[in-house]
Amino acid sequence: MRALRATLCVLTFLATLAGLSSAALAKGVAGGTAADATTIAETTAGGSTTSGTPAATTVTGGSTTTTAAPTTKKPTVHAPVTARSSSVLYRGPVYERTATGAVIPYVIPPPVGQTNGETGGSIADLAAATKPELLVPGSTARYVNGLAAAPMSAPAAVQEIVWAGNQLIGLPYIYGGGHASFISSGYDCSGTVSFALHGASLISTPMDSSEFEGWGGHGVGRWVTIFTNPEHAYMTVAGLRLDTSSADDPTNEQGPRWRPLRPANAGFMVRHPAGL
Repeated sequence: MRALRATLCVLTFLATLAGLSSAALAKGVAGGTAADATTIAETTAGGSTTSGTPAATTVTGGSTTTTAAPTTKKPTVHAPVTARSSSVLYRGPVYERTATGAVIPYVIPPPVGQTNGETGGSIADLAAATKPELLVPGSTARYVNGLAAAPMSAPAAVQEIVWAGNQLIGLPYIYGGGHASFISSGYDCSGTVSFALHGASLISTPMDSSEFEGWGGHGVGRWVTIFTNPEHAYMTVAGLRLDTSSADDPTNEQGPRWRPLRPANAGFMVRHPAGL
């Protein structure tokens, strides 16, 4: 009878020890309960937006200690770089930032050629002046009467890129234009990109398309993306394309201007300004 009781005690002890080992193992993996470990596994398999080094597990004196791994979230991309449709139609509200910084509703001027009732001058003369700094609600730039309106929720640098790009609308394409100086009577592809970036104080000297291949960060940006190769360069800003090429643009207009996004951007290095 004593031998039987001793055997039962040993079996009970082993069963308890096995249960404790399983719980400790689960806690060592997840830093919590076995249910926590299951949740982590499901999150990883489901495409978590966090990344980092796996958690380190250390066993000291029979106890398990877990050091949480550092995690970093992937940056949110606010602006698409491709689109199936070439439509840039926009019917929403548009605002203008005045010289004093006030934001007021924007009134689209009459078509070129019509007279201004207040001054009697030509609207074409007024259009030759500094372009208005347009704004629209949300996080997407919009095409408004030939100009781009910057999204209100975008960083100030993105808005300044948009407004700088607007200043080139109507100027001709000139090979090498915008390289000897940011001020030119016309601009080529990389001269256009350089001018827009300079408007946000992101570059201090003009760059050619080959130089842009190694500039900034690799890949698509949150707001601004540059597509470049040794022969051509263009950029997308908050969902619009600033380009001298009329490719995938139904208007077929030449020179630097805002255009619809392309359905694909194959054949180009992809770069972006740091932080944007």
